[in-house]
Amino acid sequence: MDKIEHIGIAVKNLEASNILFEKLLGVSHYKIEEVASEGVKTSFFKSGFNKVELLEATTPDSPIAKFLEKRGEGVHHIAFAVDDIVAEIERLKDGGFVILNETPKKGADNKLVAFLHPKGTNGVLVELCQEIKEE
Repeated sequence: MDKIEHIGIAVKNLEASNILFEKLLGVSHYKIEEVASEGVKTSFFKSGFNKVELLEATTPDSPIAKFLEKRGEGVHHIAFAVDDIVAEIERLKDGGFVILNETPKKGADNKLVAFLHPKGTNGVLVELCQEIKEE
């Protein structure tokens, strides 16, 4: 894992949260994107070398909606950048980690993503992110 790619924060209202994080970070979001397959709308902020992803549910049965219902707003996941997501999934599986989606899927911000089950990572949902390279 190369670096922390971003921190994901579940929010009830993306518009209101964008205003809050603009004040907090002193910068505007650089992208809003919907990932329909996950039932989520995202907003990304960049502050120095760091990125924050705000996540709002777009369907009542989405993973973010369930998270908000159970835990409320707050840190949802930590994402790590990887060069080869398939190799990293295999390495982690061999290490005993449970991968929630063993086949990487397209996520927000031009990334392939896979998630590790939080029961094996001290309660933290871990996301692996690989930049999708243009061919």
